[in-house]
Amino acid sequence: MFLRLIADNFTRRPRRKFLTAAALSLGMAVATAALSVSLDVGDRLSEEFKSLGANLVVTPEADSLPLEIGGVDFRPANSGAYLPESDLRKIKSVFWHNNITAFAPILEVQVKTAILPKPVSSAFVPSNPATLIGTWLEHPVYTDDLSRFVTGIGGTNPWWKVEGRWFSETAKDPECVIGANFAKKTGRGVDDAVEVQDGERGRVLTVTGILSTGGPEDDAIIVPLKIAQELADKPGQYRKLYVSALTKPEDDFARRDPKTMKPDELERWSCSPYVSSIAYSIKQVLPGSDVRVIRRVADGEGKILTRVRTLLWLVTFASLLAAALAVGASSASSVIERRTEIGLMKALGAGSGTVGWLLAAEQLLLAFVGGCTGYALGLLLARFLGTKIFGVPPEPSLLVLGVILVLAATITLLGSALPLRRAARFDPAPILRGE
Repeated sequence: MFLRLIADNFTRRPRRKFLTAAALSLGMAVATAALSVSLDVGDRLSEEFKSLGANLVVTPEADSLPLEIGGVDFRPANSGAYLPESDLRKIKSVFWHNNITAFAPILEVQVKTAILPKPVSSAFVPSNPATLIGTWLEHPVYTDDLSRFVTGIGGTNPWWKVEGRWFSETAKDPECVIGANFAKKTGRGVDDAVEVQDGERGRVLTVTGILSTGGPEDDAIIVPLKIAQELADKPGQYRKLYVSALTKPEDDFARRDPKTMKPDELERWSCSPYVSSIAYSIKQVLPGSDVRVIRRVADGEGKILTRVRTLLWLVTFASLLAAALAVGASSASSVIERRTEIGLMKALGAGSGTVGWLLAAEQLLLAFVGGCTGYALGLLLARFLGTKIFGVPPEPSLLVLGVILVLAATITLLGSALPLRRAARFDPAPILRGE
């Protein structure tokens, strides 16, 4: 009988029920879209920020003089400090190894250059000195479990653009890429030859591309790391390592010094993908290294993500408040219209609790319908927003559906609380007398 009364009352006054459900659906649609985008925005922003390149830099611990300006570290390098290339595979053994998307070692060598004519002459006529930068391009790294991870400068510095093609690390004849400014000053281009020399050691390099970075690399020569190690007589060593990692924005807890944390705090900090905790774990596996955060990238990601999520939560709160007010107004009007019906139910023996449960059950059924409709509309809105902002729509989530149904029920009960409380306290005698 109870369910029959609920179903009968739910189909009565369809216009009022439709308006209430419409208001609730619109509120839940906005909440669904905001929650879907909010859950997805962290991953999307991380993908977008990958275009900014590395967010960690590793140098020898001997480079201890701090000098940071505008989030960029300008510490001078100790010319005698190097790190072993053989330890780099250990980076993929840290707890957050899946979050480390790329890393690339760097070794800079000051060389003298000679522009060789075609055909190549054996005579070395030195021109202006230049910086030769050795690095990885698409270099395979084999981890402790023998899995293969390919990494290089393309993952850590994705904004580097090459006209022509990158050098090949496995080419029979050594190849290089020259910076745009270096090419302009020397008149060299693709397929030309450049000879580089450091003391008694020299190599003839074939130019495969012109590099544009907007930085000091535009005046340099970029070669495979092995060639730079041979010229510098530093086999198996490097000077600097750039690391690109997917992280979550740092809060006050993330910025604490791990040395001052209790064991449970250190465990919670280490198990969160903060950029500082990933830096800490890398330092543990690279002896003699100093791992620093490139704050310009890390802080930018955190600030943008915090602002986007704050905006989404404000929009969600406003939509839920509007839905609660609409449901409350509709519920109050419905209770006034049904005074006679409620009075008759009480005169026939129904208690205040029974009347309250009956009316609340009707509102919950309305919340279920409005919540499901709002979820469907919200998915469409989320797809539109995700496509326009990030180019990729967020994936539907059963978690969001559950949250929306709970929110719809909560908003409906809160909005109807005062009218339902008033209905449960009606005195049937005055109502039936028409007073």
